[in-house]
Amino acid sequence: MIQPLDRKLLRDLGRMKGQVFAVSLVMACGLAMMIMTRSLILTLESTRDAYYQQYALADVFATLKRAPLAMAERVAELPGVSTLEARVAVDVTLDLPGLAEPATGHIISLPEDGSEPKLNRIFLRNGRMPEPDSRREVVVGEAFATENGLRPGDSLVAVINGHRETLQICGIGLSPEFVFEARAGQTLPDHKRFSVIWMPYRALAVAYNLDGAFNDISLDMAPGAAAQPVIAQMDLLLAPYGAGGAYMRKDQASAQRLDDELRVLHALSVAYPLVFLSVAAFMVNAVLARIVRLQREQIAQMKALGYSSRQVGVHYLKFVFVIGLLGTIIGGIGGRFMGGGLVNMYTLFFRFPSLVFRMDYGALGLALFISAGASTLGVLSVVWQAVKLPPAEAMRPEPPADFKPSFFERIGLTRFFSPAFRMALRNIERRPWQAVFTTAGLALATGLMVLPGAMANSIDYLLTFQWNRAQRQDASVFLVEPSSEKGFHDLEHLPGVIRAEPIRSVSTRLRFAHHHRKLSIIGIAPGTNLNRLLDENGQPIILPEEGLIMSKKLAEVIGARVGDEVQVEVMEGRRPVLSIPIRGLVTDFAGVAAYMDIRALRRLMKEGDTINGAYLKIDHARWEDFMREVKDTPRAAVVMVKRDQLESFRDTTAKSIGLIRKLYFVLAVIVAFGVVYNSARIALSERSRELATLRVVGFRLSEVRGVLLGELGLLVLCALPFGLMFGKGLAMFIMASFSTETVRMPIVIETSTYSIAIGVVLTAAALSFAMVSRMLSKLDLVGVLKARD
Repeated sequence: MIQPLDRKLLRDLGRMKGQVFAVSLVMACGLAMMIMTRSLILTLESTRDAYYQQYALADVFATLKRAPLAMAERVAELPGVSTLEARVAVDVTLDLPGLAEPATGHIISLPEDGSEPKLNRIFLRNGRMPEPDSRREVVVGEAFATENGLRPGDSLVAVINGHRETLQICGIGLSPEFVFEARAGQTLPDHKRFSVIWMPYRALAVAYNLDGAFNDISLDMAPGAAAQPVIAQMDLLLAPYGAGGAYMRKDQASAQRLDDELRVLHALSVAYPLVFLSVAAFMVNAVLARIVRLQREQIAQMKALGYSSRQVGVHYLKFVFVIGLLGTIIGGIGGRFMGGGLVNMYTLFFRFPSLVFRMDYGALGLALFISAGASTLGVLSVVWQAVKLPPAEAMRPEPPADFKPSFFERIGLTRFFSPAFRMALRNIERRPWQAVFTTAGLALATGLMVLPGAMANSIDYLLTFQWNRAQRQDASVFLVEPSSEKGFHDLEHLPGVIRAEPIRSVSTRLRFAHHHRKLSIIGIAPGTNLNRLLDENGQPIILPEEGLIMSKKLAEVIGARVGDEVQVEVMEGRRPVLSIPIRGLVTDFAGVAAYMDIRALRRLMKEGDTINGAYLKIDHARWEDFMREVKDTPRAAVVMVKRDQLESFRDTTAKSIGLIRKLYFVLAVIVAFGVVYNSARIALSERSRELATLRVVGFRLSEVRGVLLGELGLLVLCALPFGLMFGKGLAMFIMASFSTETVRMPIVIETSTYSIAIGVVLTAAALSFAMVSRMLSKLDLVGVLKARD
């Protein structure tokens, strides 16, 4: 049986259903974001963990030049090693029909006996595994096959150790080692021009004179065993064989990229919903404060009839619980819908056997708790007023308001303003805290509008900065092995090459304090003009004769500053250990890198004019001639075309951020309208008696509207500058959460973004004012002016 107070609650909710829905909708926006992000985290983490475990992703990885298989047995005997897989892995050039530029294939050998790999196993989507004694059968990556329309039975031309070979595709597969498929050192996938390929061991090893040897190793740790001691011993054992330094799973390119994405989602699951819930708390406070003020006599009557203060307090808190429950239901449905749509976005970056959206139902309970908690905190003071209101005092009408001249009137600033405007000023000053809360809610709504525009501005700036101002080359060509000056001469004389700048890349392990990173130091020529190093202002950095220039993000991660010396352990050649000072920081937005004057790097390596590749400027009239020649150059291992990288960025990162930006924009519009509408409805409800009185004493409808809407308009205009400042801070925080070692977003906010935010809020205000104005015109003057029961 429904209790009398509950019937009263239902009647009150029915009378103010528009405001309840507006508050619930704003709350639902924040909860939907929280439920969506937490569900996406659950989906990715559960899918990742199951995939890694079922298909045995290794714990430690290492690459080297060449070592006999007997060395793999010695590594397997190290304490803590459970399982080991020794392989051959090489990069080859792929010649695809209809594709002018060469593609890259990373070929990995399969066990010689034809058994399934012990680590980094293959999920076979279509076809079958190659026969052990087959010389040309291969399994190719699913993303590459899909992008190029390849199926089992098709053929693929690859330049293997200088010889063009036709490979027969027998299967399409995936591996947990390459959830994020990209060339080494690249932070964006290019599924059309890069593929992982699996091939029988003997066919690959014989082609590269590695029969009975390996150049790639991965291992699994025994339960409870520490990886660092094993890595140190591995490096000692494999150093004579050109090892590039072992590293753990968390530093493996694919796993690191996926972990970075999850870190971004964790940050977004807290920061953005918190803003929405703060807005909702302000709105709930305003709604309940208005109810308590209007129901003073009813509160007195309830207490006179025997209801305790606790029962009265619980009655008004139920308003909060109903709003929270409604917000949770709408937010849950919205979060499920948005998450189910956004999960497909991750297939642009990550490849799993199956990626099915999983709803985090625990997040629903958490959402209800958070929404109720946030709303309760927002109304505790109001409920306390209702609980402590003595019946005798509550039975008396609320004391008349003090309508003394406002501060601005007293100092003579409103002499030429209309009476309606002065009334609005007086009402704001009469209830300052209500004005503060309303302004705060409007400021938060305004700030939410800045973020979507800032994301668009940042993408535009990144495209200009990264691909026009910094990277001016048309292509970068990297060689299979370091070469002498003759190798550079051959590259700069390729057909169509207008300008060439040499690159010397040295694999190192960089240490500072207790931090370390495995990366290549890139030597470039002073005055280089194709791949320029720029500071945060976009100005070229003059390359010092000695010392390192490193990514600003890299310095941040290792905790170093300009002037500090870092320890550089070279992982090739004589493997010297050097102390090199940091001379400057470069601004970049993809990966982390360290640079040196190529001459200084060569001196440290005690070598001649060695190069690994070159940045090239190409005459586009001879583009096809250049690409044809590169495809036929056996020494060219990797060719990266700037145009293709830009296209990949637009198809992946820019597309995904653009989708999120649109989502944020829609949610921000909902919040802006909800806040302004709620404020306008509360103002109309609270002041209906005063406004009706003005109509009765002779004020025109337009003048009465001016009193009400003038007050709200002043609060909106006052909130705008604070909202823009808050929006800038929110954009900076959210953009910072996107900042990882693999991908970063610049923080750029154009004037047009602020203009759009102001325009949307003012439009929402105009629509809300129009609706309230219509209600005002239909106000029942007689009914409103009657004494309340």
